[in-house]
Amino acid sequence: MKRFDCMKALSARLKDELVILSLGASVDEWYNAAPHMRAASLFQQQLGCVTPQAFGLAAGLPHRRIVSLDTDGGMMFNLGILATLGNEQPKNLFVVVWDNECYQSIGGPPTHTASGRVDIAAIARGAGIDNAFTARTLEEFDAHCAAGLAANVPYVVVAKVAGTVQPDIKRKHSDGREDKYIFVRHVEATEGIVIMGPSEHN
Repeated sequence: MKRFDCMKALSARLKDELVILSLGASVDEWYNAAPHMRAASLFQQQLGCVTPQAFGLAAGLPHRRIVSLDTDGGMMFNLGILATLGNEQPKNLFVVVWDNECYQSIGGPPTHTASGRVDIAAIARGAGIDNAFTARTLEEFDAHCAAGLAANVPYVVVAKVAGTVQPDIKRKHSDGREDKYIFVRHVEATEGIVIMGPSEHN
C-alpha cells in the first residue's frame, strides 16, 4: 500500500489533533495529504525524536489527542520510547510507524525490518503496549486509525508501505525554523496559553 493513500485516510479523521512527524519525503506527502492540519503539524523532526516529542506533548496536554507519524528507521533509532509508553500508558497518544523497510531519504539502504525477522509491533507489545498492530492494507490501516484515535491507551500501528514517493506533489516551502513557530503559535491559539513570549532585554 502507498503511504500517501494512508495519509489521506488518516487526515480525513483529524480535526483538532496535534501531529509530530519525521523528516524525509513524508513531510511533503503529509503537507499535501492533510492541508487542514498544516499549522497543527510539527514537521522535520530528526530520527529517534518523533515519538518521544509526541509523548512529551501528550503528557503536557493530556486533554488533547496527539498523533506521532514516525518511521521504521526513526523508531529503530530509539526503541526505548516504546518501553516508556508501555510504562506510562498515555491515554491520548496514537503512533503510526511508516515501515517501508528502508532509509528512503538517503537513497534507500534497508532498515532492520527488511530482514523479515524484526517486527516493530511485536517489540511494542513486548514493551507493554497491548494495542500494537501491523497493517498491510489500506482498509486495515483506516480501521486502526479509527480505533487508535478513540483509544484511552497508547495505540501503535505499523503501516507496511511501499518504498516509493508520491510523484508530482507540491513541495512544502517553509523551513524547520518557520515550521516551529507556526506550530507553537497554533498550540498557543487553540489552548489559550503562552509558550514563547516576547524576548526580555536587560
